[in-house]
Amino acid sequence: MREQRISGIGVSEGVRIGSALRYSPVPAAGMEPERESIGPDEVTAETARLRQAKEACASELQAMVERTKRTLGEDKAGIIAGQLRFLDDPKFYPAMERKIAELHVAADKAVREVTEFYAARLESMANEYMRERAADIRDIGGRLLSSLRGGTSVRLSDLREPVILVADDLAPSDTVQLDPRVVLAFVTRVGGKTSHTAILARSLGIPAVVGAGDALDAVRDGETLVVDGGAGLCVRNPEAAYLRQAAELQEQERELRDELEAFRFRPAVTADGQRVELAANIGTVPEAEAAAHADADGIGLYRTEFLFMGASRLPDEEEQYAAYRQAAEAMTGRPVIIRTLDIGGDKELPALELPKETNPFLGYRAIRIGLDRPELLRTQLRAILRASAHGSVKIMFPMISSMDEWRKAKGAAHEAMEELRREGVDFDRNVELGIMVEVPSTAVMADSFAREVDFFSIGTNDLVQYTLAVDRMNEKVAELYDYFHPAVLELIRRVIEAARRHGKWAGMCGGMAGDPLAAPLLLGLGLDEWSMETGALPKVKRALAQLNAETCRERAQHWLQLATADEVRRELERFRAQLPG
Repeated sequence: MREQRISGIGVSEGVRIGSALRYSPVPAAGMEPERESIGPDEVTAETARLRQAKEACASELQAMVERTKRTLGEDKAGIIAGQLRFLDDPKFYPAMERKIAELHVAADKAVREVTEFYAARLESMANEYMRERAADIRDIGGRLLSSLRGGTSVRLSDLREPVILVADDLAPSDTVQLDPRVVLAFVTRVGGKTSHTAILARSLGIPAVVGAGDALDAVRDGETLVVDGGAGLCVRNPEAAYLRQAAELQEQERELRDELEAFRFRPAVTADGQRVELAANIGTVPEAEAAAHADADGIGLYRTEFLFMGASRLPDEEEQYAAYRQAAEAMTGRPVIIRTLDIGGDKELPALELPKETNPFLGYRAIRIGLDRPELLRTQLRAILRASAHGSVKIMFPMISSMDEWRKAKGAAHEAMEELRREGVDFDRNVELGIMVEVPSTAVMADSFAREVDFFSIGTNDLVQYTLAVDRMNEKVAELYDYFHPAVLELIRRVIEAARRHGKWAGMCGGMAGDPLAAPLLLGLGLDEWSMETGALPKVKRALAQLNAETCRERAQHWLQLATADEVRRELERFRAQLPG
């Protein structure tokens, strides 16, 4: 057969060569056939049967949580623990029992219908993260069905020979069973970048390509495959020349991995001795613990919406306080910047029932919702302030586009402080209040804002799309989305310089901060704090260790004069190629 290249979405970097093994989580043979309906006299027995299946499923998942803690740590075990929580969701499992009692359907059918109802609701959402939670729901439903029908799924942990897995999809509970010494890589027909399966693959260090489509159906067991997780490529029956190239890439990858490991627990310091503050972006408490373990200098962005998304009700003050306190304590005195709820745009919140909008990115989102629903913002501010008594907590407001919005948000924070003072509740009286710079109007008015805010954090993901009028979720215009565009760089420069003039500090928590290619430019512009996904920390530390801060400051003035994003990128690549080491 001739070489065939199958493109997908690269979600975990690395190149691997191996034999294909098709995987389908089909329950073992000999299972009882699925039932559809029952008689009224069978309701009690059928409900008991479903409860037994739930208990068996919970026991299996709990064992998986404990195993994942030992192998991948608390943060990734939290993904499986999240599936366990689905079983206790008042809108999920009880709906199955109601179907049995009221409609006299068999437990099997009740599980299927309820699972598919909630999975379909998630898949209909605009937010990619929420859409991909449908796989978690279906994983739970599949486990319940397997238990009901007296079978067990094929165990990936039983694999002994090195293979490259090929599947329609892999559930998170499949992925945590993978041994990187045996499962060299995997490719799936469906899937996305923000799925829990993708996150786990990166943690395990298993190269992965998802969303490869129907072309994957032709792959047969035993075929030689090359998977390039960085390029999002799966190659069937590779020719000799490509095999040699893949082998060379594997060797380079091993060398780079060894080199990055040496930077993992080093401070971020430039070649001429300038210390740089590198923080982590997180969305959950376990991620805060992982950031602390990775020796991050702090949390530059705590995305609190993950506490709210996927929940059937809004978390109350006590629930929020507990999460924020745990994050603050995990960082042991290092700064933790907690962003108030950033919902809307591409992030939906089922419990809030936001109105459908023609253009949600320009509509009712983030601080606009908080100011419109003051009780929602007040509850969150009280919880954050209470957590500030347990660490170095700072509060950050998202999507501020005018001075009026900032002053109203600041006023809400001061009102919450006054309430807590009257109640005798402890909190940091000097807690810093800052804003995200995501809207061009805020960057243009940076001097005015710098007189009043305690800090800035530049959110390049939104700043780019609002500055360039490019929807970052639209593949039709994806090539226009570029944070090296000179207009974006000019706005970043304005913010950093305004902060410096007024004795404030400026950070960055967008994707640009974690790009090693951008490091010379950001260093030269004088960015104070860089926040990124935890896994990017060693790469940026390595990039900084090669740089001379004074040289970067001089070169930054030249880079800012370039006319196109391509010119900026080429100049930065040329500069990087000339660096020692």
